[in-house]
Amino acid sequence: MSHSPRRTSPDRRTVLRGTVAASAALALPAVGAAPALARSGRPRAAWGVQTGDVTTSSGLVWARSDRPARMIVETSATDSFRRTHRWHGPLLGPGTDFTGTSSLRGLPAGEQIHYRVTLADPDDPRRTGEPVYGTFRTAPARRRQDVRFLWSGDIAGQGWGINPDIGGYRAYEEMRRRNPDFFLCSGDTVYADGPLVPSVTLPDGRVWRNLMTEEKAKVAETLAEYRGNFRYNLLDENVRRFNAQVPTVVQWDDHEVRNNWYPGQILDDVRYSEKNVDVLAARASRAFSEYFPVSTLPSGGREGRMHRVVRYGPLLDVFVLDMRSYRNANSPGRQADDTQGILGAEQLAWLKRELSRSRAVWKVIASDMPLGLVVPDGAANIEAVAQGDPGVPLGRELQIAELLRHIKHRRITGTLWLTADVHYTSAQHYAPERGAFKDFAPFWEFVSGPLAAGGFPANALDGTFGPERVFVRAPERANVSPMESSQYFGEVDIDGGSGELTVRLRAEGGTVLFSTVLQPGRVGQ
Repeated sequence: MSHSPRRTSPDRRTVLRGTVAASAALALPAVGAAPALARSGRPRAAWGVQTGDVTTSSGLVWARSDRPARMIVETSATDSFRRTHRWHGPLLGPGTDFTGTSSLRGLPAGEQIHYRVTLADPDDPRRTGEPVYGTFRTAPARRRQDVRFLWSGDIAGQGWGINPDIGGYRAYEEMRRRNPDFFLCSGDTVYADGPLVPSVTLPDGRVWRNLMTEEKAKVAETLAEYRGNFRYNLLDENVRRFNAQVPTVVQWDDHEVRNNWYPGQILDDVRYSEKNVDVLAARASRAFSEYFPVSTLPSGGREGRMHRVVRYGPLLDVFVLDMRSYRNANSPGRQADDTQGILGAEQLAWLKRELSRSRAVWKVIASDMPLGLVVPDGAANIEAVAQGDPGVPLGRELQIAELLRHIKHRRITGTLWLTADVHYTSAQHYAPERGAFKDFAPFWEFVSGPLAAGGFPANALDGTFGPERVFVRAPERANVSPMESSQYFGEVDIDGGSGELTVRLRAEGGTVLFSTVLQPGRVGQ
C-alpha cells in the first residue's frame, strides 16, 4: 500500500535499554509506595518514560522520580547519543507526585528522535541517576510519508488488573510490535471506581490473580488514591516498554473518576465518603494531568482542558473530544431542546471551528463515547448520546445533528469517528437514507477495546442517524475476563502516495477481524 518505505522499528538495543531502569519498579520494597524524601542515594526513574501529543516539531516527555529531582532530557538523531541537545526540565517534587513533563520544541519533522531522561539531585547536579531511554517519531511535514496509528481503551476494568500468570497486559506488547507512529487511548485509562481483589475464580474453574496495591483495594476518593490508580498500570513491563517507544494521544471518559459521572452529581454510593462528584473529578483530573503528557493539561492542578487538536502533519488532524466534563445530567434523553448536550456549547463551537480550519487530508474525531450505540445508565437514563428512540434527534442527539449538518454544509472532507467504551469491537456505517435525520453526509464509526478489561455483549443501535452494523465481535455474556476472551485494538494506516486510509480491527494474537479502505477528499464515505 505504501508509496514510501515503511520506517523500520527502533533498534532492539535501544528499546531494551530503555526499559532496564523501568523494570526496577517491581523491585521497590512496597509496590506503588510513595517516593521517599530521604536524601541518600541517587534519583531513579523506575516508572519509565512516556511521550505525548507529538507533532511535526514538538513533543512532550514524561518521567517520575523516587525523590525530589531535576528532570533533564537529551535528544539525539541516533541511539549512540554522540551529538545531543539538552533540555532542562522541571523540578519533580511532592506537589506533582514526583512526576514531570518536559516540552521539546524545534524538532526535525518526520524523523526518529532518540532521547534519554536523567534525574539529578536538585542540591547537587553532579549526583544523577541512571538514564532511562526512549524513542519516538515526529509527524511528517511531507504528505508522501505514511502514517500509522493504533487506538483502543478500557484498561484494568471490571476487576481484571495485572495478572502476572498470563504475562500482564499482553496487548501492549503486540501493539508495540506493530511499530505505530502513536497510540490514541480513547478513555477509561484507569478504573478508579473498580477495586481489585487478589484472585477471582472463573466460570471454568481457573483462577485469575491480580497484582495488588493499596490504592487498588478500594474506590479512589483522595488525590493520593487517584494517583495510585494511574501509577498502577505502570507496574506492567509491557506498558513501560510500549511507552518508551510509542507516543500517546490520550483522553478520558468516566472511570478515571467514577462510573457514568456527570458534573454536579451527588452520589448515593455507600462506598464513597465524598459524595460530591465535582470534588472527585477535580482530584482525578489533577492526577490525570500528572501521569499523562497532555499539551493542554499542565500538571500540578493548574487549569487546563482535555479537548484539543493534535496536528500530525498534512495527512492527519486528531480532534480529541471531552464528552465528560461539560455534559448535562444523565436523563432519558428526550428533550426537544438541549444546547448543553454532551459536549457543552463552547466545545461544540470549538469543534466546528477547528474542523472548518483543518487542511489535513483526514480528520479523525476521537470520541470517548459512541454515537449510535445505546449506552444506558440504570433502568431509565442514558449515558452516551443515543437514547433508543429511532426518531428525530432529541436530547444529546441534537448537538451531534448540528455537528453532522455543519460537516456536510461546510463540505468538510475526510472525517471518521474512533471510540472505545463499550468493551467490544465493531464498525458502524451511518447514512442519511437509513435515518430519521437526513441532513448529513455518510460517515464511519469504529469501536475497539477493551485493552485490559472485561468484555461485554454488543449494545443496541439507535436509528436516528441511520447506523448499520457492518461488523461486530463481542462476547455473549457480561464481564468476560481477558483469559476467556480476546482483547482488541484498532489500526489506521494512511498511505502517503494515494491518501487512502485503511482501518483494521485487530484481536489479541494478531488476527485482523475486519478491514476497510476509505478514499480521501470526500465529504461522505
